[in-house]
Amino acid sequence: MDRLVPANVAAPAKNAGRIPFAFGRRFFLLLFIGLAWIAPAWKESRFLYAMVLWDVLALAFWAWDFSQLPRPDQIKVRRVWTEALGLTQKLRVTIEVRNSSNKSVTVHLTDEPPETFSPELPGVQLAVGAASFASGGYSIEPCERGVAKFGDVWLRYRSSLCVAERWARASLGQSVRVYPNLGESQKMRIYLIRSRQIELEKRLKRQRGHGREFESLREYRAGDEFRDVSWTATARRGKLITKVYQVERSQTVWLVLDLGRLLRARVDRLNKLDHAVNAALSLAQVAFYSGDRVALLAYDRKLQQRVAPGRGVPQLRVLIEALAQVRATSSEADHLLAAKALLSSQHQRSLVVWLTDFAETATTPEVIECTAAIARRHLVVFGIMAQTELRSLVATRPDTVANMYRYSAALEIVQRRDLLLRQLRQQGAMVLEATPAALSTALANQYLEVKERNLI
Repeated sequence: MDRLVPANVAAPAKNAGRIPFAFGRRFFLLLFIGLAWIAPAWKESRFLYAMVLWDVLALAFWAWDFSQLPRPDQIKVRRVWTEALGLTQKLRVTIEVRNSSNKSVTVHLTDEPPETFSPELPGVQLAVGAASFASGGYSIEPCERGVAKFGDVWLRYRSSLCVAERWARASLGQSVRVYPNLGESQKMRIYLIRSRQIELEKRLKRQRGHGREFESLREYRAGDEFRDVSWTATARRGKLITKVYQVERSQTVWLVLDLGRLLRARVDRLNKLDHAVNAALSLAQVAFYSGDRVALLAYDRKLQQRVAPGRGVPQLRVLIEALAQVRATSSEADHLLAAKALLSSQHQRSLVVWLTDFAETATTPEVIECTAAIARRHLVVFGIMAQTELRSLVATRPDTVANMYRYSAALEIVQRRDLLLRQLRQQGAMVLEATPAALSTALANQYLEVKERNLI
């Protein structure tokens, strides 16, 4: 995934604005010391001239110190990235400063990350020797997927005397892309490999008659079906030879993402779509490891993203890029459009994992009506985020009149939701309702169960 890491950018510094200088803290200390002439000036006015002379000398000392500072073009700033940006993943940004002059300086840098990365402008202070370089960094935590823009890096540097300061800026503006939570999907894949998948595949590969993909030949054993006998191999060897099949590893998994208004609701720090995107990426990692092809269809009133089935690292990279760009809209999604696009793109039986949500209304949602058409050809698994707050409210006994009204409203919503889920199951779909935090695990386990039972 090195290609997902943003490019490093570098630029020489240049003067910041029309007044690219400032006074250091020791300059003000010198001015404060000069106020000592005020006391004798009360008795003898000529001591005021001594105070003015002291201030002039302090200003001359400042000018000399400023002239010793490196020019801005002698300082080069570089922003370094070491890993890809994932949603809610903490990572470190490194700022490198190279000083080509023969003077040592202390540099204070201020970067301009997007507001969704850091609530405050991060600062880094470095001591850079003559003809040398130094580096430091700060932490960020992206809270929104998609393209984000970094601004320039601002510098304030001074000598060891701390009398004069110079201000500069380095034009390091760049656009970076925030992807779904890559760390979560990787942990999920490792967890499933260790806990279940390896053992499952070893067992499934040897199930006779359950798969449709040829694996090997062996001698006939009692209990083998005659339809599995290889008559050509039997004729050559002079004894009955049976074909051994394995569960197909080259099946297609479609990830269908609803980008309608219902997915904009926030759960904890993220909205429902962010949780759905993370779950989709985790499932894609597991499916790739199992040898299946993975495709993507993301829609609102139109198709935002469509990725054809594929496998391997290049396909995973394409999926990550597409998932980073999906956005929930303020309108209802066109489920019929998604169903037509899916049926026209995929003719062979496949697994369709539909991540969506629906309002608990008295009418039948369009997504349920579309399920019947898809379920006739494909196996449909609906991933829906559970409304834990409502179910917790229904599980409690109301003790006041106000709580009774809330309980009644919550009960009606939960009952309507259960009715809609039951209608989905009657249409032939498998329904998976889980909390946002558990959605990735639940989907991956459901996928492995589908593979185990050879339902595709």
